[in-house]
Amino acid sequence: PLERGRASLSSASTPPLERGRASLSSASTPPLERGRASLSSASTPPLERGRASLSSASTPPLERGRASLSSASTPPLERGRASLSSASTPPLERGRASLSSASTPPLERGRASLSSASTPPLERGRASLSSSIKLGLRPRLCVCVCLSRNAVMFNNELMADVHFVVGPPGATQRVPGHKYVLAVGSSVFHAMFYGELAEDKDEIRIPDVEPPSFLALLKYIYCDEIDLCADTVLATLYAAKKYIVPHLARACVTFLETSLSARNACVLLSQSCLFEEPDLTQRCWEVIDAQAELALRSEGFCDIDALTLESILRRETLNAKEAVVFEAALAWAEAECHRRELPPTVENKRLVLGKSIYLIRVPAMTLDDFANGVAQSGVLTLAETNDIFLWHTAARKPELPFMSRPRKGLAPQRCHRFQSCAYRSNQWRYRGRCDSIQFAVDKRVFVAGFGLYGSSCGSAEYQAKIELKRQGATLGLAVIKYFSDGSSSTFPVFFDYPVQVEPDTFYTASVVLDGNELSYFGQEGMTEVQCGKVTFQFQCSSDSTNGTGVQGGQIPELIFYA
Repeated sequence: PLERGRASLSSASTPPLERGRASLSSASTPPLERGRASLSSASTPPLERGRASLSSASTPPLERGRASLSSASTPPLERGRASLSSASTPPLERGRASLSSASTPPLERGRASLSSASTPPLERGRASLSSSIKLGLRPRLCVCVCLSRNAVMFNNELMADVHFVVGPPGATQRVPGHKYVLAVGSSVFHAMFYGELAEDKDEIRIPDVEPPSFLALLKYIYCDEIDLCADTVLATLYAAKKYIVPHLARACVTFLETSLSARNACVLLSQSCLFEEPDLTQRCWEVIDAQAELALRSEGFCDIDALTLESILRRETLNAKEAVVFEAALAWAEAECHRRELPPTVENKRLVLGKSIYLIRVPAMTLDDFANGVAQSGVLTLAETNDIFLWHTAARKPELPFMSRPRKGLAPQRCHRFQSCAYRSNQWRYRGRCDSIQFAVDKRVFVAGFGLYGSSCGSAEYQAKIELKRQGATLGLAVIKYFSDGSSSTFPVFFDYPVQVEPDTFYTASVVLDGNELSYFGQEGMTEVQCGKVTFQFQCSSDSTNGTGVQGGQIPELIFYA
């Protein structure tokens, strides 16, 4: 390659007109002669071909054509592309274009390339590096050197040509920056500093971004490092969206999806709608639907905006009692009164709720829930309270402004891990021991409970202690009594709240039964079961001390929402 570079520089010194004539002269040579010359040059040692290339300036045009054809060390695909490209351009013009390109400073060519598209320059740089790696080139050393040089300048006053005053008044921080680095990493910064309407300011105020989030943005631009934490990830997502840094924005969304739970699902739902992230919005709805009561009772629910409140109250698939929905709406109304600097009286709560109160399906409550909760809250008018009592008790029901149809909720799904069940005398006894199995899924689900076998000797009552653990930590625990009618059917037992199960991680399902010792048991167990769009994998658990494993035993079903 070094020898070819020298030859290229040598040929650049030849006048363009002469090179064009030489090329035309070469084109006039009969194909058979050119083929013989090519075969002849292929047998020439590489060193001799390099010397011939260097001396091409003094060689007649025909000889230079033969030497050019003998560049065997260039990949065939690249020679083909170069040949096709040059064939469509007149030789004389190609010579002039080559000389013109050689005379353009490399820096100017780089700037022209960077400004040719609306994609952030840093993103195009990454794409270019990626394609170079695919072609077999090795730019890794260059990348590391460039990143380390830029990293030194992060939050550094050295050679800083712009400063940002970041944060709201009273909590600002002055951050140094370098226009060139920022413009390469963000199309917004590029427009600010080098666009047609660029303003030559040495100090720029950014009151709508928190300093830690702005520093996280700059750290990504300078160092190509993503530094996120739960406290600042939403503000960092806002900064990444504002300055159009898509890779950082995607990283923020991924971080939020992995940390999503019932505790923060309502807040993230509000933010995902604001940032127009439909995938994150869908994930939030999955959590809120399956763990509705936990989400409605979380502190974050009181921080959502009125539009998000209406969306949740209107939701048909909430797995929650209507009394819990009403309590959550009252808690939100009290928080909204404080935000509006209003005393949290009953009248003001009704005022801030507005028409949202009619989205609560009060008639779908039981009469006890209504009488002991809603009717005594004072939020409803006397006429509304009277009409709902009549709706529950009178034969002729009055018309109500509330929806009376109960919510559908989510339909539970069941994963059956055995192909059959059996009973043999003295085959399966409990004796207070633990039956346990480990499982993993390929997408997020919410385990609501287990399906268990019952007595094989007629009807009996059982007390079951069910538990769901991850790496030894208890996620769900319940002690439940259920009645077995003596059939081989399974009997559902549920946790107080569905437990969120993340993909590609093994969880341990355990049960300790107390009751009739003789029971049905499963056999012909499967290590992998497909339930709709979810794949379950099973393996034996060291916690199992009563014989349950993959091939047979207890815990025949997992009840879940997906």
